[in-house]
Amino acid sequence: MRRLRRFFLTGVIVTLPAVATIYVLWLVFNFLDQLAGKVVILLLGQRIPGLGLVVTVTVVIVAGFLATNYIGRFLLNLWDELMYRIPLVNSIYRTVKQMVEAIWREDKKAFQKVVMIEYPRHGIFSLGFLTGPAPAEASMRAAADLVNVFIPTTPNPTSGFLLMVPAEDVVPLDMPVEDGIKLIISAGVVGPAGRTAAAGGGIGWSQLLKGLAAEGTVKDAGRRGGRGTVQQAPGGQEFL
Repeated sequence: MRRLRRFFLTGVIVTLPAVATIYVLWLVFNFLDQLAGKVVILLLGQRIPGLGLVVTVTVVIVAGFLATNYIGRFLLNLWDELMYRIPLVNSIYRTVKQMVEAIWREDKKAFQKVVMIEYPRHGIFSLGFLTGPAPAEASMRAAADLVNVFIPTTPNPTSGFLLMVPAEDVVPLDMPVEDGIKLIISAGVVGPAGRTAAAGGGIGWSQLLKGLAAEGTVKDAGRRGGRGTVQQAPGGQEFL
């Protein structure tokens, strides 16, 4: 029974990344395919899987091509003016456009650096991203040099809090922004230490499956000798 359990856990660990990747790609394919899928049905009278995706990608490429010349930029300006004149639509359009511009701006990245600040209270540190200097009025009224720090939530880093923090209270880290995002998404499971463990990222299959070896299975947490106690597994692996 123990061997069957070990084989099952090993199978889950091995197949889960591939299954999750295929599932996400399938969701993306269906979403893009359905964007123009109804137009294809109106024109051809039937749905052809994949044709909607081709039409969507083609429209995006044509839009990008037009935006690189004078006529295209002129049409984009007219489109912006139209969107800005429509109530409710203008706020959504303006917000999304500003987010896209912040992400793709060429002069600097939206997230400049990974930092730590004491939040939500003294003695507890939260991981955040330095996004730039705070508005001059805010720094003037606070009588301090404030900077903008975005504190994302776990496991969804697209939501979070914008804090204006005194520059001297910000602790910069040498951690790359990509590693900071991985750390937040994984709730601390995947950190910077895993970058050099395997060529493809992560800790590698040999280390990941080490705990499931025949004589090296990590004991159940319920058998711990006490909180913070280090015990020895049958295969010699130490664990808390």
